Amino acid sequence: RMLLSPQAQQRCEGCDSLFGEYYCDICHLFDRDKKQYHCQECGICRIGPKEDFFHCSKCNLCLSLSLQGKHKCIENVSRQDCPICLEDIHTSRVGAHVLPCGHLLHRTCYDEMLKEGYRCPLCMHSALDMTRYWRQLDNEVAQTPMPTEYQNMMVEILCNDCSARSTVQFHLLGMKCQSCESYNTAQDGRWRLPLEEQ
Repeated sequence: RMLLSPQAQQRCEGCDSLFGEYYCDICHLFDRDKKQYHCQECGICRIGPKEDFFHCSKCNLCLSLSLQGKHKCIENVSRQDCPICLEDIHTSRVGAHVLPCGHLLHRTCYDEMLKEGYRCPLCMHSALDMTRYWRQLDNEVAQTPMPTEYQNMMVEILCNDCSARSTVQFHLLGMKCQSCESYNTAQDGRWRLPLEEQ
């Protein structure tokens, strides 16, 4: 006689034992109930509840409803590894965090990153709203005079937030972008004295 291969299912055909509170007949995933749901577009099961998430077809990932219409999409961004831990983002059980620049990190990696800095590890854009900190830095720069030999030094800078280039007065605490007023800048050139002193 012909033997039939067993078919995966939530309960045992013989004794009716429950293999898992949650069962997906597509992924053949058995688990405790964590309000999981299968996302057809992602092709895998996600931890829910489903009504709190939407699938962004451009990013190719399920995201929190709070991000719907409020995030910058990068095509298939979820198919890349997290730039912090280098683990897969798309299939991770850890939620993804979308930075303002559109890049993704694991939520836990984002929290760890903020302990060390404020910039996206891929493009160097500010990873959160820094406006309050920039105003505080304005006050600190105003209250911290530079040594005489640096008082008239001008430098060329590149802004990591808006990509503008400008020539500004050098300061040890930071150099402010003239376009967007961010201090997320990098020196992009040599030092020079103002024309009247050359």
